Amino acid sequence: MAGMDRIDDAAGNLLELLAAGASSDRLASVVAAARGLATGDGERVAIDRAGDLALRVRRTLTDHSRREAELAALFDTASDLARLRDLDAVLRSIVHRARMLLRVDMSYLSLNSDDAEATYMRVTDGSASALFQQVRLGMGEGLGGLVAQTARPYATADYPSDDRFDHTGPIDEAVTDEGLIAILGVPLSLGGTVIGVLYAGDRAGRTFTPDEVALLSSLADHAAIAIDNARLIEDTEAALAELGAANATIGAHNEAIARAQEAHDRLTNLVLAGGRVPEVAAAVAEVLGGGIAVHDADGGELATAGTGAVRQNERLLNVSRASGRAVAEGGTWTCAVSAGPELLGSITLTGRPVLADADRRLFERSGIVTALLLLLRRSAAEAEDRVRGELLVDLLNAPGRDPAALLRRGNRVGVDLAAPQVVLVLRADGVSRTRLATAAGRHGALAGVYAEQVVLLSWNGHPGEVAARVAKELGVTLGCPVTAGASGPASGPVPLAESHAEAVRCLRALIALGRVGDGAAPEDLGFVGVVLGRHADLGGFVRSTIGPVLDYDARRGTELLRTLRAYFACSGQLSKAKDVLHVHVNTVVQRLERISTLLGSDWQEPDPALEIQLALRLHTLGGLAEPAPE
Repeated sequence: MAGMDRIDDAAGNLLELLAAGASSDRLASVVAAARGLATGDGERVAIDRAGDLALRVRRTLTDHSRREAELAALFDTASDLARLRDLDAVLRSIVHRARMLLRVDMSYLSLNSDDAEATYMRVTDGSASALFQQVRLGMGEGLGGLVAQTARPYATADYPSDDRFDHTGPIDEAVTDEGLIAILGVPLSLGGTVIGVLYAGDRAGRTFTPDEVALLSSLADHAAIAIDNARLIEDTEAALAELGAANATIGAHNEAIARAQEAHDRLTNLVLAGGRVPEVAAAVAEVLGGGIAVHDADGGELATAGTGAVRQNERLLNVSRASGRAVAEGGTWTCAVSAGPELLGSITLTGRPVLADADRRLFERSGIVTALLLLLRRSAAEAEDRVRGELLVDLLNAPGRDPAALLRRGNRVGVDLAAPQVVLVLRADGVSRTRLATAAGRHGALAGVYAEQVVLLSWNGHPGEVAARVAKELGVTLGCPVTAGASGPASGPVPLAESHAEAVRCLRALIALGRVGDGAAPEDLGFVGVVLGRHADLGGFVRSTIGPVLDYDARRGTELLRTLRAYFACSGQLSKAKDVLHVHVNTVVQRLERISTLLGSDWQEPDPALEIQLALRLHTLGGLAEPAPE
């Protein structure tokens, strides 16, 4: 009992620390302290498991906060592009956001010279060295010169000792004066041309993650757009001042730029106002005067406007993704929709075989706006998944507390809990529970993770047939065996919760019977299914049959239960049983004599032996009979 108290105290401390936002190191120290007080392997295993769960929750919360901050930063940057015209102000904003989001000591941005022979420092945030702020890198020199030359991101945890880069005296002197150790650089690209580099740096060793590289790349894309807009405006103003005779041409050019800017503002505002993919597709089709089709990363059609069904051209998509520009073939334009290195989908334009430069840029910018919209759409989907997951937890935790409220909450997310539903509990050892739940959501009204298991409310039908079909289809989709225990149909919160408990027992029975990758309901399992029915007293049966052995093992730490299993598994042959147990045959004999004392001398007779074997099999399902308290 003292061990259970220590485990409960440790779990309680971990929950309090999670609620207070404690760090992973703090959680780990609590687990270490609790393990130090543990007196047995069972206690340490339980404490370790609680610690692992707490650290996973901590990581999940941290990841959610980071994703929300990153998405907010992307929207803020898009808003700046729609509002600001001062290039330096936009670049300072992007560099500052890069420093804040990546939590680095400093961030900076360099632009390539007109002759493309070097890249020079333009904006810094967090820099303390005047020498560093004036540094100039030749193409291929240092980390930044290599990024500018190759148009690829590079990162190092220890720049001074990293021999991948061409170290020069002026660059190393500036880096040393600034005290930089870890550096990440990503290219600023307009189409296939690199115009500069965006950096993040730390004055201590640090390894930059792929997510951080993707985030900095997204900010770099926005910085490139700001530079492009500013240069277009500067070119127009210079042309107006120098080429008075070409007023008509300049006016047309200026009108095209204004049209592109207006369209970009319109699309950006539409996204920020909560517009959906079909609305953005319709706006782009109207502005460009053609047909628009939007596809996801897998080629699935998300929306069309002004055109019929259009298949995603994977070859053109790969070319566009590699070049960063829209490409055309046969009168159809394709533009990759990306966030940094991550491909989110594509946008296709039909009915415009020829695009002027301004319209081409507008089409490419519509791809960036579409990327922001798809990121928002993904975030909204994750939020909806959380709401549906909370509904599932409340439904199964306390179905009788307020059934009417549960029904209303279900209706708000499109789930009719009053209609007959088949309840399935799923298991797949080859994939995560989150991925399994996501895939299962396509086969029913509500899917989520509850008590470390994936639960699915599927549509009405024969439970065994539904379970078999879902297990087979999910197995094909996920590429690994999926086992499904089912019960029902049931309608209403309380019956659904009862069916869930029965489905859990059915899943355990399938696994214990070796039917991994299959789906069934209790009535499909013969006698075992009858025993597993929701009204069966399984715990009472197990306790009345092998309870003395369970109690004896619990009190004395012996392995009589394991010996019983080995004895029956070896068909009563002691020589084989002792090999399975890795003990001397005399030890097996002594244990069997003790079992005879506890269960009676006739326990090996056919009828008692059958009941004992059934009790052992049911006990294997887990938690069906606990040892009696001392």
